[in-house]
Amino acid sequence: MSTVGAIRGLALSCHPGPTVAVTAFTALLAASAGHTLPRGLLVTAAVFAGQLSIGWSNDLIDASRDRAVSRPDKPIARGDVTEGTVRIATISALAACVVLSLACGIAAGTVHLVLGVASGWAYNLWFKHTAFSPLPYAVAFAILPAVVTLALPTPEWPPWWVMVTGGLLGVGAHFLNALPDLADDAETGVHGLPHRLGAPVVRVVAPAVLLAGSVVAAVGPGLDPTSAILLAGCTVLAAVAVTARGRVPFLAAIGIALLNVVSLVVRSASW
Repeated sequence: MSTVGAIRGLALSCHPGPTVAVTAFTALLAASAGHTLPRGLLVTAAVFAGQLSIGWSNDLIDASRDRAVSRPDKPIARGDVTEGTVRIATISALAACVVLSLACGIAAGTVHLVLGVASGWAYNLWFKHTAFSPLPYAVAFAILPAVVTLALPTPEWPPWWVMVTGGLLGVGAHFLNALPDLADDAETGVHGLPHRLGAPVVRVVAPAVLLAGSVVAAVGPGLDPTSAILLAGCTVLAAVAVTARGRVPFLAAIGIALLNVVSLVVRSASW
């Protein structure tokens, strides 16, 4: 196995989509919250390392099940990268996450490690097989803005509506993330809440949860013209997600999630 192939396998097995999305969200929140560039990069790096450890551990834990159904999208199952390599990468990322998180301050580091990263690992190890599978997502996304604000020179918790919006965004993200893989996951013994509800229900629940987050983000701090426009856009996308067919509902739900992120970032300066 070549070095380039192993690196490519590692990159694909870290769940690059969610990892990049959460890291970018953190960077935007850090900039909007008023962090200096070095401090913002530190917070973002801590979250990035945590996401790498969660993504790699997920594929590592599921390696045997992925091989059983010949998952073509899983680098370990395809033989692109060995379990040993992913295990070393996981441990390294987790160690870096601990160091970087605590460098952000005791409060920010503790919240990130205990409620954020631990939630991701708990999902991988147990929650993904239960009806409580959305819970780790709700907790991790709810506290992400808190990691950013607690790392400020004067640590503070974000407003309630920010954390509620984050939690709803996390639950919606869980449903969206699970939707394409419901059949393969079921074959390998993964029976989280989306699998129990079934694809037709998830296609309605995901945009509904995300739209609830849109309402909280718009109304929580006091409705203004920008929030009203974003909320209107989310409402239209939710209607599209429920009524359309094919890939359109999935894309519409992702659009709602992106607008929710924009709403949080835009309003973060007034927290």
